Amino acid sequence: MDRMFRVLAFWTGIFTVMFFVGDMMVPTILSLIQTVFFLTLSYLKLSERMYMYLFGAYCTIFMIGFTWYSEFLLVPGFGH
Repeated sequence: MDRMFRVLAFWTGIFTVMFFVGDMMVPTILSLIQTVFFLTLSYLKLSERMYMYLFGAYCTIFMIGFTWYSEFLLVPGFGH
């Protein structure tokens, strides 16, 4: 299970680089924080159950944040 968190760190790292190349600093910082979070967790050698609990908590927090952003901050059609 720790390897899967390294895979998540790899992909969020790819997103970090792509956001940086696209000159999008806020998503770059958010992706970098997620990369460090996943990489740190992958080396803690936790039990598989704990990794699943942490991933479930991460998914829950992500969905709450994404829903809040899309409901209250996102302006549809902005920039077009």
